[in-house]
Amino acid sequence: MAHTRQEQMEAFGRFLDILDELREKCPWDRKQTNESLRPNTIEETYELCDALMRDDQSDICKELGDVLLHVAFYAKIGSEKGHFDIKDVCDRLCEKLIFRHPHVFGEVQANTAEQVTENWEQLKLKEKGGNKTVLSGVPSALPSLIKAYRIQDKARNVGFDWEEREQVWDKVKEEIREFQAEVAHLDKEKAEAEFGDVLFSLVNAARLYKINPDNALERTNQKFIRRFNYLEAHTIREGKNLHDMTLAEMDQLWEEAKALEKAEENEKNENPSSGR
Repeated sequence: MAHTRQEQMEAFGRFLDILDELREKCPWDRKQTNESLRPNTIEETYELCDALMRDDQSDICKELGDVLLHVAFYAKIGSEKGHFDIKDVCDRLCEKLIFRHPHVFGEVQANTAEQVTENWEQLKLKEKGGNKTVLSGVPSALPSLIKAYRIQDKARNVGFDWEEREQVWDKVKEEIREFQAEVAHLDKEKAEAEFGDVLFSLVNAARLYKINPDNALERTNQKFIRRFNYLEAHTIREGKNLHDMTLAEMDQLWEEAKALEKAEENEKNENPSSGR
């Protein structure tokens, strides 16, 4: 449902009023600090990501609200300390968006998304208080898989990339050979380093073919969980224990789970409305 800008602003004002009252009257809200909220913020962000992966619109709406609460809460704490408030947060965001979009708010020409991204990193380097180097904008606390993607993407934005994306496969094969060699030598430290190179090269391949590696891996995680849950549920119904089953028996159930998934996917494609 679309709301007017006035309705949206009124809802945001109501939300800020409620937060102010909670901060004053609720013992739990009153004792929160940046440090105490941080773990909850990480959890809420992951819950939003989970809802996004499931494309559950109701949960996305709910989890966006939880993340918004944390954003406003940090701004509230900043206001109490005399550093900044939610207006300052919004103002700085607006200034950044305007500065980084000169093709919209200035005279720069950019007719494609690719042209926009070509200028993005250079604009961030010129920004007051912005990144001092190309890679300094990658948070050190990012999960390693996402960090690898962001590092490579930022390097690409300044021209450090393969001339043809097909060239990346030679690098992937090279890294796999080097990893296999170190594994054969039973040198754990060197093998770990080489495996990191394998993963980094595969992330690079994913980027070049416009695949988000984190999303791809999470889809596989969820697929494995569904199939393993099917296997486990079947053994429970049969009164068996997974430890007592042979690998061949488990493989048979695994293939059943795959077949069921494929049949459900085909039915969904043939009848799109059935999934609503």
